[in-house]
Amino acid sequence: MLDLTYEMPKPKTIAGAKHDWELVIGMEVHAQVSSNAKLFSGASTQFGAEPNSNVAFVDAAMPGMLPVINEYCVEQAVRTGLGLKADINLKSAFDRKNYFYPDLPQGYQISQLYHPIVGEGEVLVEMGDGTARMVRIERIHMEQDAGKSIHDMDPHMSFVDLNRTGVCLMEIVSRPDIRGPEEAAAYIAKLRQIMRYLGTCDGNMQNGNLRADVNVSICLPGAYEKYQETQDFSHLGTRCEIKNMNSMRFIQQAIEVEARRQIAIVEGGGKVDQETRLYDPDKGETRSMRSKEEAHDYRYFPDPDLLPLEIEQAWVDDIAANLPELPDDKKARFISEFGLTDYDASVLTAEVESAAYFEDVAKGRNGKLAANWVINELFGRLKKEDHEITDSPVSPAQLGGIIDLISSDAISGKIAKDLFEIVYTEGGDPAQIVEERGMKQVTDTGAIESALDEIIAANPAQVEKAKVNPKLAGWFVGQVMKATGGKANPKAVNELVSKKLGS
Repeated sequence: MLDLTYEMPKPKTIAGAKHDWELVIGMEVHAQVSSNAKLFSGASTQFGAEPNSNVAFVDAAMPGMLPVINEYCVEQAVRTGLGLKADINLKSAFDRKNYFYPDLPQGYQISQLYHPIVGEGEVLVEMGDGTARMVRIERIHMEQDAGKSIHDMDPHMSFVDLNRTGVCLMEIVSRPDIRGPEEAAAYIAKLRQIMRYLGTCDGNMQNGNLRADVNVSICLPGAYEKYQETQDFSHLGTRCEIKNMNSMRFIQQAIEVEARRQIAIVEGGGKVDQETRLYDPDKGETRSMRSKEEAHDYRYFPDPDLLPLEIEQAWVDDIAANLPELPDDKKARFISEFGLTDYDASVLTAEVESAAYFEDVAKGRNGKLAANWVINELFGRLKKEDHEITDSPVSPAQLGGIIDLISSDAISGKIAKDLFEIVYTEGGDPAQIVEERGMKQVTDTGAIESALDEIIAANPAQVEKAKVNPKLAGWFVGQVMKATGGKANPKAVNELVSKKLGS
């Protein structure tokens, strides 16, 4: 837990025609496990392969083919559970979920309903305004993904790509602790951040590797507190599930749209039906997909082809001992070790690659100065050109070299920006560039004084004005910097101007 104090954010309130309404949101996040092979076969999980090229016999449900569990996928699920401070169940089991799956040849999905691999955990979701929501994790279970049905390639036929069939998913189920669209997006972002630090899911929402089913309901103010006291869901409204959301922006939009739809129904005297819905961003509406099934509708039963999964505590302990430093801990360390603000530490730890880059730059240097250059100069330039930190043309060693030159007074801040531009576009060693191009800062007070004396002699009227109004002394500083091509040491210039003008 962070050694910082957060207040609980207020729930999102939407004004209806008759009442103010609060939102209650729970999420089922499907995260594709980072693994080279599928959950029950050795077929590749490579994205973008030719359709139906990553399909083993068991994925295609060929007669007599039996599933064999991928130990690495189990390890990744355990690692995720530990990263979310969750209970790890040493005994778990797989069940068959029976449903019409046009893109899952078995006709059922192998999942974990009754005995999941991971139990209760928690995620601290910071909202960036000094508030944070603690979202409880109910469970994480492993299951196989379905394939992809394609309906727009032919006017008369649908096509099926089974490449994703059997890929291991972790379904992370939260309690209904989220109270607004922004919190929902921040929760997804935090889960993604943690799993990327752990290396258990790449979090690529565009490829469908991280997607969410969002359960939305409404209630009157005070009802949620009664639910918290009693854990009685009757205090809350009927929930509707918005299926397969893979965009932070659309998740927020869909929650808002669905909440307003439910408010209109309830205030109009109607009743919200529990169902699964889809969000249409073009029309800005949710539409019914199917009535919401209960667990018994899927006719779950233990998978007869798979023995219960038993793992050893020593194995779990070994995984725990080798976990990387997680985002909250890293952020707290950056604040204490490098003297960073909460905001700067949040920006730098948002992605595991960014945090590693900053730490390489800051090692043995002024942490605040390093943070300023990484965030403002490097990140700003990368964002402008739509590049990731992994594509940065400036290495940590190069940026560290620029900072060293600033810290040693070899170059001024202005020259440093020119130097950064050269390194960014052309590459090279910063110190060598400074030497070869004559960019070194002028620290010789004699040379600076000589330039200042010439300017003073040529501008007697300005001198008199500056003596009356010391604020005008800055004009002389600017003239000296101009005369020396920006190479004069600003501190030395200011001291000399002050001394000469008696200001």
